Amino acid sequence: MELDLINGVPAHVLLVHVVVVLVPLTALALVLCAALPPVMRRFGRALPVLALVSLIAVPLTTDAGEWLERHVGSDALVRRHAELGDGLLPWSVGLFLVSAAVWWLHRRAARRTPGAAGPAGTVGVPLRVAASVLSLVVGIGAAVQVYRIGDSGAKAAWHDAYSTTARSDRG
Repeated sequence: MELDLINGVPAHVLLVHVVVVLVPLTALALVLCAALPPVMRRFGRALPVLALVSLIAVPLTTDAGEWLERHVGSDALVRRHAELGDGLLPWSVGLFLVSAAVWWLHRRAARRTPGAAGPAGTVGVPLRVAASVLSLVVGIGAAVQVYRIGDSGAKAAWHDAYSTTARSDRG
């Protein structure tokens, strides 16, 4: 099933907002959960679920973007935007995999010491540091890629669609 139009509006234009919000939000949640065990305890399963929803949104948005690309005049800016858009899927897969691993490690540590509310029920420091660094790399990479895609999309959509001077025909 292809999602091309939603109420007559290209689906890409609407779905892109889901990606622009969820991917950086997932990246931030992942970094916080990996670095701070109390945050991970509060997030629980919400972390990998959020990452999964973000992951699902990326190919839906990309597919809708490919449909839109075929229905607008293609120029270098549109092609650049499409190329950058294709590069987000690996980052979102990374967000999901690292989120699932952080959640699993936290859950495993909590099972090993049931009822422990403090450091004894957390993942060891070296493993937490490694997970935090990996989370930071994947999170920053995903957020930067979202920014690059959004910037190129805005340039493609608006580069010749407005005037730098105000129009005087307002009434």
